[in-house]
Amino acid sequence: MIIASQKRKENIAEYLLYMWQIEDMIRANNLDIDKIRHNVIDRFPVAEEVKSQMVGWYESLIDMMRREEVVQKGHLQMNRNIIGSIADLHRRVMADPRFVDYHKEFYATLPYIVELRAKAGDEPAGEIETCFNALYGWLVMKLRHDSISDSTAKAMEQIARFTALLSKYFHLDEQDRLFKDDKDD
Repeated sequence: MIIASQKRKENIAEYLLYMWQIEDMIRANNLDIDKIRHNVIDRFPVAEEVKSQMVGWYESLIDMMRREEVVQKGHLQMNRNIIGSIADLHRRVMADPRFVDYHKEFYATLPYIVELRAKAGDEPAGEIETCFNALYGWLVMKLRHDSISDSTAKAMEQIARFTALLSKYFHLDEQDRLFKDDKDD
């Protein structure tokens, strides 16, 4: 709750990856608020009032996961909506010739996206979701201290660079500063 709120304000990509991690952490604790309190909430050095708010936040996420039937896998609708918003922004930026640097980053990333989509095998994801799936997989590998090949590291660095730029643009767009020249007409 505390970390999520801060990440949402600062970096939409980090926020989304964090929320996916929260979904998996909830699943790892069998959607049991008592386990989450013991394994997660109680470890935060904050006042009991804040811990109580955290319990409420996790309980609401657990409830949403049950109602949306993403108990075993998948993402909450609110997180899917964010991916949709980011993908929509991507389409708008790609359609605008003023964003040459963004276009270059995307086209440098595209071969990795194509390769990842070919390997995915299951339900095909859009280009932006593929990037986030890859970043999340990379994060999990790093957390488990798995070895990462040089080619994977190179691909992930490019995807991270691209999503960082996309996140920056998302933040500017939320502030109505990305397409500001459009409003001057």
